[in-house]
Amino acid sequence: MAIAEDHELRVQTISQGRLTWVYIERPTEAEAQYLADNFGFHPLEIDDVMSRAQRPKLDEDDDHLFIVMQFPVFNKTNRITRPSEVDVFVGENYVVTVHCSGDLKPLSKFSQECQTREESRAAYLGRNSGYLLYHIIDRLVNYCFPILNRIVENIEELEDLVFTEPVPETVRSISLLRRDLISFRRVIRPQIGVIETLEQEDYPFFKEEQEVYFGDIADHVRKIWDGLEDCKEVVDGLYETSNWFTSHRIQEIMRVLTIITVILAPLTLLSGIYGMNVPLPGGADHGSLASFLGIVALMSATGIAMLAFLRHRHWI
Repeated sequence: MAIAEDHELRVQTISQGRLTWVYIERPTEAEAQYLADNFGFHPLEIDDVMSRAQRPKLDEDDDHLFIVMQFPVFNKTNRITRPSEVDVFVGENYVVTVHCSGDLKPLSKFSQECQTREESRAAYLGRNSGYLLYHIIDRLVNYCFPILNRIVENIEELEDLVFTEPVPETVRSISLLRRDLISFRRVIRPQIGVIETLEQEDYPFFKEEQEVYFGDIADHVRKIWDGLEDCKEVVDGLYETSNWFTSHRIQEIMRVLTIITVILAPLTLLSGIYGMNVPLPGGADHGSLASFLGIVALMSATGIAMLAFLRHRHWI
């Protein structure tokens, strides 16, 4: 067993028997050159590692696999789930993981565990590279479940709020949750094909039980995807319900404004007629209080008649 850490390079190596795990976090050009010099990886693979914007994929070379995967990381400040990339090289006697952003805690914790605990090194590095790869991916996939559970809890809270407090803040929360869910789905969906390939294909440096182990991960990823699909249906329903409440509220406001306009229309007509500079019965030229009160009574009676008509038609 050997553990080495190069402080000049961001490289940690953990060895157990014939197997070595090389852990690199936030690589620079120096780490890229280290990979080229010590493992002879293809320059295009090194470029993919440094680009930090690759889609999930699995490439098979003569003596190793090159795997690009992404896993969700929730940003509490921006309230959005974004992808975090992990690049993995798997050979017969080594596993190299390159994590560009350093924000996947399960990966760094797993590396720390294997460095500090002899029993963990023996358990995870004591068999073969395929078995270590399985545990690395399994840790990262299981990390998705708390994020999914958080989304489910937020949905349950919004289900109550949308019917009790259909206010702009609730609409905003639904929109943020919907955006978060879309981002999560974009991260998870491409991983399914990569893991299914690991489950179905045979590789010379993977030993027995490969299908069982990676099949277990594939089941977990499908479970996450199914959960996201269920959440999507619920959130879409909440979004439509929220839009209905908003539309209904606007219609109610317009209905009230229309009723007020209808009631005021004849009153405005009467006031306009008596406001003309033309002598009229009961007009300003007569200067009688009784005439004034009569006009007020006429306008009031007109308003009451309009209200009665609207109620009779069941419009209010």
